[in-house]
Formats: sequence, C-alpha cells, structure tokens
Amino acid sequence: MVDTERESRPVNQETSPPLQAPCPRERLFRRERRSVPGARAFARRVLEDWGVHASRIDDVLLCVSELATNALLHGVPPGRGLLLRLLPYADSVRVEVHDSGGGVPAVPRGAPDESGRGLLLVAGLADRWGVTERDPGKVVWCEFALTAVPSRDASARFGLRPDGLPADAMP
Repeated sequence: MVDTERESRPVNQETSPPLQAPCPRERLFRRERRSVPGARAFARRVLEDWGVHASRIDDVLLCVSELATNALLHGVPPGRGLLLRLLPYADSVRVEVHDSGGGVPAVPRGAPDESGRGLLLVAGLADRWGVTERDPGKVVWCEFALTAVPSRDASARFGLRPDGLPADAMP
C-alpha cells in the first residue's frame, strides 16, 4: 500500500502566476537633437513602470540626458543612431548608451568649461559608471543603487549629512 498526501487547497481554486522580474527595455534613437528628450521620456516611463522611487528617477534621467547628448555629439556617425538600454537588477538599475563611434570618454581633469560637465555629473550621481568596447563603437553605462536612504559616501559627495540634510543645516 502506498501512502500519499493530498494537497490542502481545493482542486478548482485559482492561483496567481508568480511575480515576474521586470524585463530589460531598449529603444533606438536617431542622430537628432529631439532624441535626447525622447530618451528621457522613454526612461521615465520604464522606471515608473518598474516602480523605481521618484527620488532616484531624477538622477537616472539626468544621466540618460548626459549620456545620450554625449553619444549624439561625439559618438554617433552620420546616418547612424544610438541605443538606450535599461536593465533592472534586484537592487539597482543599469543604463547603457550604445553608439558606433570611436574613442573612450573620460571625466575631464581640472575645471571643465560649459560643455565638459556631462561625465562629471554622471560620475557624481551614479553609483558606478564605465565604458565597454563593442564592435563597432562602445557602450557607456552607469548604475544606480535602489536604496531608500542615500549612502554615507553619496551623502558626503554631495555635502549632505547621513539624514540627507545639508551639512551646514542646524541639528
């Protein structure tokens, strides 16, 4: 005789499908000025769909603008476009801007002029950033931790106390 166990739920009871992790999202943009606001709008929709906290969305969108602008000005040859890819992870979001141009972008040394601040902003706002080669071109990427409270490093970097208030604020 075989001893079997019976499942405790009724046979006809509906079950919810398991929650699915968000899928990476990407979009191609032409080599034109209106692609930058288009990239920002696309990123905003995706981040909101994923439930990213509003306090982090602004940082991500500023970096999307800077990376897309840099790609259009320096990395996308005539007749080509750029690819914006957003990748969700358990505790972070990664932004990638793919272009087919050569060169490796770098944060300027010293005080940048009016047009050299994009990567400086990305380096300051993102938790990590970098450049990966591809054929042809490169991928400039940045990552953002999805924590509710700024880290001590980020707080210090922006002149904030650990509670998020300005360093010179009254206790």
